[in-house]
Amino acid sequence: MKDFWKILKRYASPYKGYLGGSVVLNVLSAVFNVFSFSLLIPILQILFNINEMQYEFIAWNSDTASFKDILINNLYWYVTEAMGKWGAGTVLLLLCLSLSLLTAVKTSCYFGASAVMVPIRTGIVKDLRVQIYNKILALPLGYFSQERKGDIIARMSGDVQEVENSITSVLDMLIKNPILIVFYMATLIVISWQLTVFVLVFAPVMMWLMGLIGRKLKRQSTEAQTLWSDTMSQVEETLGGLRIIKAFLAEKKMSSRFEGVTDAMKRKNSRVATRQVLAHPVSEFLGTLMIAIVLWFGGTLILGERSVIDAPTFIFYMVVLYSVIQPIKELAKAAYSIPRGLASMERIDVILNAENPITESPSPVRVDDFKDSIELKDVSFHYEDGREVLRDVSLSIPKGHTLAIVGASGAGKSTLVDLIPRFYDVSEGSICIDGVDVRDMALRDLRGLIGNVNQDPILFNDTIFNNIAFGVKDATREQVEAAARIANAHDFIMEKEEGYDTNIGDRGVKLSGGQRQRISIARAILKNPPILILDEATASLDTESERTVQDALDRLMSTRTTIAIAHRLSTVKGADEIVVMDEGRIVERGRHEELLARDGYYKKLYDMQSL
Repeated sequence: MKDFWKILKRYASPYKGYLGGSVVLNVLSAVFNVFSFSLLIPILQILFNINEMQYEFIAWNSDTASFKDILINNLYWYVTEAMGKWGAGTVLLLLCLSLSLLTAVKTSCYFGASAVMVPIRTGIVKDLRVQIYNKILALPLGYFSQERKGDIIARMSGDVQEVENSITSVLDMLIKNPILIVFYMATLIVISWQLTVFVLVFAPVMMWLMGLIGRKLKRQSTEAQTLWSDTMSQVEETLGGLRIIKAFLAEKKMSSRFEGVTDAMKRKNSRVATRQVLAHPVSEFLGTLMIAIVLWFGGTLILGERSVIDAPTFIFYMVVLYSVIQPIKELAKAAYSIPRGLASMERIDVILNAENPITESPSPVRVDDFKDSIELKDVSFHYEDGREVLRDVSLSIPKGHTLAIVGASGAGKSTLVDLIPRFYDVSEGSICIDGVDVRDMALRDLRGLIGNVNQDPILFNDTIFNNIAFGVKDATREQVEAAARIANAHDFIMEKEEGYDTNIGDRGVKLSGGQRQRISIARAILKNPPILILDEATASLDTESERTVQDALDRLMSTRTTIAIAHRLSTVKGADEIVVMDEGRIVERGRHEELLARDGYYKKLYDMQSL
């Protein structure tokens, strides 16, 4: 339970007012509940004429008896006096009306206590989802190269849902039930401390049994949630690779894999569900056993020679005792439910507590323009597992120049350009823009200087207008159209039935490859960055689309400092400098004609593409 209270402290703090209201309303509900039960004693007296004793009024400040005895005696006296004055039937009616009124007030307080908990439940879940989403946005790209997307989605969906079902849903019970138990137990002690002490002998045994099963449930719940992540990961992989699955006739193979994962999850969830279902019958049996034992012991107190409790009071005692069992049972149910939520919270905390190595300087250098050059000095980079990607790379890129980076797959080209906007940090060396180390800049300023156009254009399930205007606050229709015209995108956009308001679907699925790329270029044009990074922007296009896109790229590059990763060497002939990389090192550099004349690695790559 220690972990549970930590979670509540983290997420329930903004809702303290609601919690206070719930406590007050639950206290009122418990008070009215006890008073409504107490009316059973005179009702039973009237209905069954159980006790024919004559009562006389005792002064409230009398020291001849305890306050409890005076209270009971005087209540009986008031009832007998009223019966003598108005008749038993009228008094019985008044008592029943009072019972109904108290019950109405009690249930109203109960409803109010539950209603004020709704904003807490929904608010905590909303806050948790927003916190996870913002953490995902803040984490560096390197984190997601090590984690499965399906697992992250499972934690944000399934695990958060489990927290909602298993933790926030029991908040009401955890506030209400302890209050009810305290008031009921106090009432039981006042009625008969002997019976109550006898009852308390069995309560620790029941709670110990519930805790034992709950600990086992948490362990199994963690395993079940891990299998859920595996399921979501396979679904995500299937959606991304559906074309290949169908092309290679692998439907049965993938179905078999998925069935294996879901079957394992089914077995684990079955065991967890069985233990959860066990909560009610176990608590029901223990409760009934306790009632039976109390009936026997209470009977001896009534039937003995020195009776310490009368029959109507004992019935009142049993009603209160039976009522205290229900909140205990609900707490037992919560003891089963909470471990599942804690298991899910542990998985969520893996994301929330993940360290972000891309930290910003406490006093960052503010930059709003690019004036001179980009300098890479003895840059090396390796992943956390020690795998080296770049080694001793040094470059100088003057403002207005175009630098092309070429080389075989795995040479480190994309990693090199990812270091400039600090998607990763260098392991050794430094990268400076206008003499300022990028690690000393404000991240927003640094990335505001840079525009990206990638091989696979990243578009969102939104309108063409919003995709072009993405990242540019308050962009006007005229600005978006101007950017689209420069990117050779305006004509095909206007051919769409809804023009710029056309929704392009998930990842731009409603557009062709060339159209998606031109939207991506228009987005970069609208941002108008002084530094442009092109990561094989035309590699996946057909010849006709490549010409259109390349023309748009030439317009985009004409007034900017450009770093272009190129797969097709024919597209970088006009670069001011070409850097040839192999296994994380620069092996050649120079202009196109110079590199061909050297008859080295670049010439070999060029000849291979010319065949």
